[in-house]
Amino acid sequence: MDQNRVSFITIPKTWKDYELIDCGGGEKLERFGDRILIRPEPAAGWPKTLPEAEWIKQHDIRFISRSTTKGEWVKKSKNISDEWFIGYQNKDVHLKFRLALTAFKHVGIFPEQAANWDYIASSLRSFKKAQPKVLNLFAYTGGASLIARACGAETTHVDSIKQVITWANENQQLSGLKDIRWLVEDALKFVKREIKRGNTYNGIILDPPAYGHGPKGEKWKLENQIEEMIHDVVKLLDKEEHFLILNTYTSGFFSKNIETLLREAMPQIKNLETGELYLPAATGKKLPISAFGRFKKAL
Repeated sequence: MDQNRVSFITIPKTWKDYELIDCGGGEKLERFGDRILIRPEPAAGWPKTLPEAEWIKQHDIRFISRSTTKGEWVKKSKNISDEWFIGYQNKDVHLKFRLALTAFKHVGIFPEQAANWDYIASSLRSFKKAQPKVLNLFAYTGGASLIARACGAETTHVDSIKQVITWANENQQLSGLKDIRWLVEDALKFVKREIKRGNTYNGIILDPPAYGHGPKGEKWKLENQIEEMIHDVVKLLDKEEHFLILNTYTSGFFSKNIETLLREAMPQIKNLETGELYLPAATGKKLPISAFGRFKKAL
């Protein structure tokens, strides 16, 4: 049996618009472009390296939790806007993202995913097909979709929230791209329809939440439906050239769970990598963020 490579993968050091400055005490101090934020981070269960006074001095905005799911942002100055822009660049693409303060502590981008963005780009470069097809499920504000489209792929972006897709479309325009296919859909229902249609993709990206709802109230619970989703999704992979990325932030769902799911759904799998995505802090700590599994096949 092909043995998987367990990896601990981080973001490119060349990304100038993002930096994790410090983490600890259940929080992270991070810079997005010209803004420095303090946000809750349950994985940072160790003491802060920098003193609290330094955190207070450096930050512009801090998220204060008011419940398990929501909170509010507290700004140092009223002149700080709720929206701003950052860029991302590698040897294949140059993208631009609009960031914004949301009630859920998110800002519109998950920086650790840059490790998977580079994997998408390198996979597409290795394919012989002139215009590969990529499907991005639970696609949020579209970082992976933008990377795929910028690399020349025919890209389909699926998310259940219309406002999020509008945000992703803004990022497409900011990045000078066009023609991504936007779908406000329930991801599992869409996959089943694509199987019936006989459609296939060279790349599939999944970043499912622990809980969620489709546009018509369809319920998603990862522990109940992820097995069905993966068994269906692998049926959509092109037989000759493909890659698949599964990422999850769900507590208690580890890379070993992902490995088992992928091997059960696709016993002939090759080049499987599983592990954790982490962010390196300038103070030396390594902050684990999510578990992932990914594999590819090229001619």
